[in-house]
Amino acid sequence: MEGHMLFAWMLMCLLLRPSTAQNSPPEGVLNCCEGDVLFLVDSSGSVSSYEHSRMLAFLSELISPFSLGEDQVRVGLLQVGTKPRLEFGFDKYITQSGLQAALKTIKPLRGDTNTVEALKMVKAGKAGGARENLPRVLVWLTDGVKPGDVTGPMAQLRDDGVAVLVVSTGHGNYQVLRQVVSPPVEDHLHFVDIDDMSIITKEFRDAIIEIIRAERIHVRDVSTSSATLQWRPVLSGLTGHYEILFKELRRGVGGVETSRPDVFTGGPPYQRLTQTADSSTARLTGLKPDTNYIAILRPESNEQAFNDLHVTFRTRPEVLSPAVVTVSEPGQRSVRVSWGPLQPGMVESYSVEYSALPTGKVHYVQLSRSQNSTLLRNLQPDTTYLVTVTARHASGKEKAMSVKVCTQEVTPALADLQLTTVGSDSVEVEWNGGTSGLRGYWLTWEGQQSSAPGQRSSLYLPPDSLSTRLTHLPPSARVCVSPIYRTARGEGLCCTAQFHSDALVYGYQS
Repeated sequence: MEGHMLFAWMLMCLLLRPSTAQNSPPEGVLNCCEGDVLFLVDSSGSVSSYEHSRMLAFLSELISPFSLGEDQVRVGLLQVGTKPRLEFGFDKYITQSGLQAALKTIKPLRGDTNTVEALKMVKAGKAGGARENLPRVLVWLTDGVKPGDVTGPMAQLRDDGVAVLVVSTGHGNYQVLRQVVSPPVEDHLHFVDIDDMSIITKEFRDAIIEIIRAERIHVRDVSTSSATLQWRPVLSGLTGHYEILFKELRRGVGGVETSRPDVFTGGPPYQRLTQTADSSTARLTGLKPDTNYIAILRPESNEQAFNDLHVTFRTRPEVLSPAVVTVSEPGQRSVRVSWGPLQPGMVESYSVEYSALPTGKVHYVQLSRSQNSTLLRNLQPDTTYLVTVTARHASGKEKAMSVKVCTQEVTPALADLQLTTVGSDSVEVEWNGGTSGLRGYWLTWEGQQSSAPGQRSSLYLPPDSLSTRLTHLPPSARVCVSPIYRTARGEGLCCTAQFHSDALVYGYQS
């Protein structure tokens, strides 16, 4: 007898013991999301007290794993009856205990199914101000009986960016309900018996998570050997730390890459970093170029449980200098060659070799690791050169890149000197010119007859001048134009002006 009583007592203890599996939140829900979720619950006269309680039990189970708060998920509940009533708004509950207690005290309204009026309240923001740039979700629980003309109001909410999801526990009009939900319909519209609502809990919760999931971890500033991990500081105000694990992403069966966190169960070893609770970034270094990596962020705190967050990324391919070679400042006898990128930590020196095509002599220029350009001088005008820039890397590798360079052709400093008389003692002087490096022109003129021996005059003109007028010239004056260079005056052209009283005077080049 005592044995039977002991067995019964032990059985009762087992039945009354809280289930760890039931109390543990589903994986991936804690701190997963950020958004405003409003429940629109039909509690009109067509919904029995039992059905109403089952709806609230469904909502309790649906929302229980989420983290609540200003930077997490906010929840509101609006009941539908003759006069719809807001039971609580988004700012009311920041803890699951408070929310769950509130759900147990809600009583049905009864009366007509005035869903349209309830939607007007939603449109007017009666549930509280929605947070900027965050997703908003409306979850409508209805028995499907005479909901009213909800198509238009629901369309307005969707146009405002609200995602509409529906659970119908009766025999509602499928065509109407499929019009009001946000796509995809197969994920956001469910018909279920009132006693079987728990069947869709996980699937429906996943649909909500898909909408309000917060991007709480991402990678930026990725280079060939490093990357920055950035996350939202979920430990702000709490004691604890962040543990970061990262390693090469192994290949699964058949060489297919996987992004699942359980890749840490095998393959290459992972590296570990620890950051303080107020941190939001970590620099991952020592990475391999052009390689896939996975990183796991593990918030650790004795005050609150958090899910691990993971992200995958690929480092940039290794770029060996020179990756680009450019040409600038082309002249008749010189040209500037530039290259990049500068990699003083990897490159020991650069060399530039160049030769005229097809069989010119090869010339070499040796340069330091910090230089990324050089001016090649003493080239032949109007000639094509092959220029090769070679980098000698500290690793022993050499990287070279070649370009073809063309020098400018030689153009005469001036040509086609002409004199046109414009009076009895004046001429218009014109010429063609334009050689690069020219500093200007020097004009001289003097009389050629015995009446004005040695009468010589001169005039300087800037390099952009190609004409001038000379007045008060002596008869048969000889006019010369010479180009001026930086170091000397070049060979010029001369013309003699002839003045005739009975005809148009002309000039000729001699």
